[in-house]
Amino acid sequence: MINLTAISNSILNRFISELRDINIQTDSLRFRKNLERIGEIFAYEISKTLIYEKKMVKTPLGECEMLLPFNNLVLTSILRAGLPLHNGLLNYFDGAQNAFISAFRKYHKDGSFDIQFGYLSSPSIENKTVIISDPMLASGSSMVLGYKSLLEKGKPLHTHIVSIIASKEGIEFVKKNIPDKDYTLWVGAVDDELTAKAYIVPGLGDAGDLAYGPKE
Repeated sequence: MINLTAISNSILNRFISELRDINIQTDSLRFRKNLERIGEIFAYEISKTLIYEKKMVKTPLGECEMLLPFNNLVLTSILRAGLPLHNGLLNYFDGAQNAFISAFRKYHKDGSFDIQFGYLSSPSIENKTVIISDPMLASGSSMVLGYKSLLEKGKPLHTHIVSIIASKEGIEFVKKNIPDKDYTLWVGAVDDELTAKAYIVPGLGDAGDLAYGPKE
């Protein structure tokens, strides 16, 4: 299932617009904050899909029956660009466990590259609800690699894949290479073009560099 959260207009439009805006991107603090805000919006939307149970809560004047989510959540970030987005999700799902995946582009002399796995730090995900976040879903290779590496830690109850901007090609790659139907893809916006170097157009550039500075 694919949820395009930007189709129904909301404040999310403003935050994505600021992420794209070349004049605003120079403020890395604001860029990171907008990633975090968008993470909070996605967390709220995902919360509507969770399983809820009744719980009695004591107030100063009595008791109140509340419906509260009881899913065991594991929030997973693909480093490094995914960290602010992860923080936004964690602001709302503050009781969740956390996992981190290192994946990077390995460039070759001819200018081509492939996505390589670095390391995984994760609790067991057996029968838990997993949320994997990465701001950009370009070719989709990093997301698929991250998802498959997580399966070393168990079989999740359900997986939510969160990206702010995706290419059509990246979405198709995920659909083709993650055949498991127990996942939901959440996307803020879909762009048409993917360059030979796997950058989304119009996209926003390199989210990791914009958030934390350029790398060598």
